[in-house]
Amino acid sequence: MASVITTVAGLDMHYEVFHPRAEKTIVLLHGFTGSTKTWHHVIDRLGRDVRVFAIDLMGHGSTASPAMLAPYTIDAQIAMLEQFFAARQLTTFTLLGYSMGGRIALSYALQHPERIEKLILESASPGLDEEVAREKRRAHDNDLAERILSEGMREFVDYWGNIPLFESQTRLSNDVKAEVRAERLAQQEVGLANSLRGMGTGSQPSYWEALPAFPRPVSLITGELDEKFYLTAIDMQKRFENCSHHVANGCGHAIHVENPELFVTIVEKEF
Repeated sequence: MASVITTVAGLDMHYEVFHPRAEKTIVLLHGFTGSTKTWHHVIDRLGRDVRVFAIDLMGHGSTASPAMLAPYTIDAQIAMLEQFFAARQLTTFTLLGYSMGGRIALSYALQHPERIEKLILESASPGLDEEVAREKRRAHDNDLAERILSEGMREFVDYWGNIPLFESQTRLSNDVKAEVRAERLAQQEVGLANSLRGMGTGSQPSYWEALPAFPRPVSLITGELDEKFYLTAIDMQKRFENCSHHVANGCGHAIHVENPELFVTIVEKEF
């Protein structure tokens, strides 16, 4: 494994690459409060015939967390990814994103379908289809951003780890719980706050109407216990031209954390 910080659009961008000589390539994008570390248990179980790029998105991990908001927009993040892929001559690859990273992956894939061999979305959505709902969510995301900046990481992580979305993670081992908490605590307040403002669900355009025209195969992965995203995936599958939906029994929102063995089994079927 190589851990690298490169410069993209004048900003530091951190990534890790595994099995660099393998022929097949998969790119992994983490969720909000995550980093490349969230994928390590998955990567350990993937075959060595797969080259893996795990990327820290803007404001997360060891990628830059600038105070200015402009680099955090959906379009800015897509542009950074495209520059990153072009510089490494990654002409085609499988793109996998989780939650926030899934929304970014979908956004990127819709703009650059020529690079996508397969799109895998874990617990992700195409956004909110009504402006009133987006406005309400933007207000919520902004309030949460202010809370991060005013209370600090420790208070926020205590709150975030106990929201209903992650209830199923209470059954994780103490070691895994500690890993997840440490990953969240390692983030920068300004990075998380700005990522909420710039690429939160409220700031994302609605992509629902764009799904039928996407020409590449899509796989959706949701947890049995994550009803909201399970139902969203059902609606998404109806819109995509070529789409499968895998439901992970006994799992909630973060299947790759709660049951990495099952997650890898699902993902490997898509290669």
